[in-house]
Amino acid sequence: VRKKLSEQGVKLDPPTVALAKILEDGFNRVVVASFHTIPGEEFHDLYKDVDAFRNMSGSHHRRILVARPLLSSRKHMEAAIDAILAQTPKSRKPSDAILLMGHGSEHQPADALYAALNFYAQGKDPNLYIATVEGQPTLEDVVPKLKKNGVKKVFLMPFMAVAGDHAQIDMCGDEKDSWKSILTKDG
Repeated sequence: VRKKLSEQGVKLDPPTVALAKILEDGFNRVVVASFHTIPGEEFHDLYKDVDAFRNMSGSHHRRILVARPLLSSRKHMEAAIDAILAQTPKSRKPSDAILLMGHGSEHQPADALYAALNFYAQGKDPNLYIATVEGQPTLEDVVPKLKKNGVKKVFLMPFMAVAGDHAQIDMCGDEKDSWKSILTKDG
């Protein structure tokens, strides 16, 4: 995100530099609110960096907290699902599916949260599915369920902080391996 903003002329400090400036300015109570969906590799790197600031000499009077990512608890997952369902197209019928594209992660423990989210989503709406581009569950996991449930129409929605190339190309692009193309080919 910082790289893309930089290309647009907006310069943002990396978290470590921003935190150093905040502490240098004399703030002793800091909450770092990450923009992460899951507590994966990037979140853990951020957490380690913040922890290093906590452990610096003279930091005994500081309180630095890191807020948990979006999918950190069942309560937060269910709130996310409710928010998603509130944003679904008005033209959607109960027999139509919604397929969310998450990013996914190679960080196995965190990636499993997408499967948990899918479980809670199915509990609220049997035609709400979550799949990921780079993790589990995948589109290949969801397609058989769509077919088994007789779904004929699927609304594709990104479930990412930034709807960039994955959403525009991998999800909705005209390439033969985009989710839109695969689903269209499968009827």
